[in-house]
Amino acid sequence: MLVDKHIKILITGANGFIGRNIVKSLLNLGYTNLRCFVRKSSDLHGLMEILKNFGIDSIDIKKGNLLLKTDCSEALNKVGIVFHCAAGMRYNTYPEMFLNTVVTTRNLLEACRQEPGFLRIVNISSFAVYSNFKMSRNSILDENSPVEQHHTERFDCYSYAKIKQEEIIFKYHTEHDLQFNNLRLGAVYGIGNDSVTSRVGIGTFGFFIHVGGKIRIPFTFVENCVDAIVLAGIIMDIANETFNVVDDDLPKSRAFLQNYKRNKPGFKSVYIPYYISYLLTYLWEIYSKKTHGQLPPVFNRRKSAANWKGNVYTNAKIKAKLGWKQNISTKEAMNIFFSSIKTKNNA
Repeated sequence: MLVDKHIKILITGANGFIGRNIVKSLLNLGYTNLRCFVRKSSDLHGLMEILKNFGIDSIDIKKGNLLLKTDCSEALNKVGIVFHCAAGMRYNTYPEMFLNTVVTTRNLLEACRQEPGFLRIVNISSFAVYSNFKMSRNSILDENSPVEQHHTERFDCYSYAKIKQEEIIFKYHTEHDLQFNNLRLGAVYGIGNDSVTSRVGIGTFGFFIHVGGKIRIPFTFVENCVDAIVLAGIIMDIANETFNVVDDDLPKSRAFLQNYKRNKPGFKSVYIPYYISYLLTYLWEIYSKKTHGQLPPVFNRRKSAANWKGNVYTNAKIKAKLGWKQNISTKEAMNIFFSSIKTKNNA
């Protein structure tokens, strides 16, 4: 059973890459009673272009800050469904990431709990919550795979914040019967996001270091991704589940990077095998301990494994329970993505 099309739907982070595409997908399905929650400083040009394409002159836009409980309460007024995309993506410290991902989510959940007609929150999480450190290479990573517990060793504030965000959502479900679906996204790509995911390599040192070679990257094209997200919100019969969102026919890391470089001249990379990266990160950990953290373990074996060890990724659960299917093939999606990069580079 699908949710009634007259119900009020809130999208937090509606001006972001995923949020804008959720708005577009909902409008395509005839859900027009939308409220878009955005930062006060947001440039709404992209969002307005989407509305213009649907012949919509205006939409309910709420500018605010989820750290303010009053803003959360106002955003939830008469809302039945929430797609929660807002997170602290721009922050690189634990306090900032925790504040802008976990505390904001708690404030939002409190407002959801107090709204009489509230039905469900769809939380946007990430594959970053998983730990494959003790999993063998090429083993299957699914919704039952272990979640990272060694946060100090992983030293990844994004992973930590997403895990804590999930925990607080599960807690509100247990203690307050708050209904949810939790979606863990792979590496989302598409027009408007032409960066190379860290699952291919890192560009920290002024040039791009490619790690992984033949491993498959858990990509999901943004249109396919938001199809899954929207289904998790509007199908009322399926609730309180966690789903992985990843496409079929995943490309190998080396092949993807070769295509990327062909369409973005001037992009240079250096390849190192995974076992070399593992050794280097191990040495980094040792030095960090000897200096008592003066050199933080930013690069470590757990993060290296999560990004470049290599797993088999499955979307079987979301296909079986929500009836999701990949509407845009990986081959077609990659062509669209690389064409957009080439066009942008030649502009």
